[in-house]
Amino acid sequence: MDTKNKLDEAALRYHSEGRPGKIEVTATKPHRSQQDLALAYSPGVAAPSRAIAADPEKVYDYTGRGNLVAVISNGTAVLGLGNIGPLAAKPVMEGKSMLFKIFADIDSFDIEVNETDPEAFVRTVKAIAPTFGGINLEDIKAPECFEIEARLREELDIPLMHDDQHGTAIISSAALLNGAQIAGKSLDAMRVVVNGAGAAAIACARLFVSLGIRREHIILCDSHGVVTVYREDINAMKREFATDRRISTLADAIRGADVFLGVSKADVLTAEMLRTMSANPIVMALANPDPEIAYETAVTSRPDIIFATGRSDYPNQVNNVLGFPYIFRGALDVGATKINEAMKLAAAHALADLTRQPVPESVLKIYGLEHLEFGREYLIPKPYDPRLLSAVSTAVAKAAVASGIARKPITDWKAYAERLLKAAER
Repeated sequence: MDTKNKLDEAALRYHSEGRPGKIEVTATKPHRSQQDLALAYSPGVAAPSRAIAADPEKVYDYTGRGNLVAVISNGTAVLGLGNIGPLAAKPVMEGKSMLFKIFADIDSFDIEVNETDPEAFVRTVKAIAPTFGGINLEDIKAPECFEIEARLREELDIPLMHDDQHGTAIISSAALLNGAQIAGKSLDAMRVVVNGAGAAAIACARLFVSLGIRREHIILCDSHGVVTVYREDINAMKREFATDRRISTLADAIRGADVFLGVSKADVLTAEMLRTMSANPIVMALANPDPEIAYETAVTSRPDIIFATGRSDYPNQVNNVLGFPYIFRGALDVGATKINEAMKLAAAHALADLTRQPVPESVLKIYGLEHLEFGREYLIPKPYDPRLLSAVSTAVAKAAVASGIARKPITDWKAYAERLLKAAER
């Protein structure tokens, strides 16, 4: 049996053995006596219901809303599987809910919506939003995902993020910040090629601009080649990054570039193309399961390369789990009404900064390493680094407070950061 079949078999056993699925609901209050039941339900439950009816903000005092996130998808763009529908998307959404809990102690319900029309999807999410303190949109295809997220961000007053867009953007931005430092290059002078023009690609390009990359230094490529102002087959999102240069192919675009970001498909970047990039090129080949250029080919072709992929079996995995649990943790803890640009930038900088700190022995032990330090082989933190909860969540929470969108600002930041660090180490 080959490796893929063995993995598939193990995954099916993992999901089916014991209680099927990966998450469950548990009670958080005593429930062993008649008195407990009288308090939990009738007649005692009427008291918090009356309090919330009089003051809606009390919902955060008397219910679990403030620590509950919905993972919502219609299954139209699932991982590398494409449009497989809401039922087939459920294992992925359950997995996302599981990650919220194990990395940030956030409760989560997965919600699979059988609806592809953006207007109807928005209505559905708005209708169930009172249940949740935050909403993580997931695996919704472009361009509909842009409209859906923009509408919901505008019309809801809780933190909301389409993680396929912004999670990838935040983690790759952290890698870009550290890659630029290693390469000794200034962000505003760097030339970037983004291959792929879907939700993640556009979000990455936008956040790169917020970091300091000049918009005119970004070349976007889709399945038809370079996105230029001369093409008539591009949507509004692609037009935002359309270049006026008279080039048409990825090979043209990448010549002399400092950064390649791939959110597309396997083997589109060749060794020959890689050799035309500038010195110390930063290459983030994030297509899964097979990247735009194989790790072995890349490091052989360019010994000076700074390389990242979306895979866990190579250095520098751009993994969204480095972001979303902690971004929502910080947002929920200050009662943020949204996740804004300042919070995303804060998360990216926090990840980059954490990578430059000495790596704890506990992290080395988890990964079976004797030594790990900031450099070409370590651009971004490892997912099981317990410091992530404190570092990223605190940065995000501070950014929310500073930008004036926090319902319950924190004043003792040192105590907050220490509490999160202790929670992560338990």
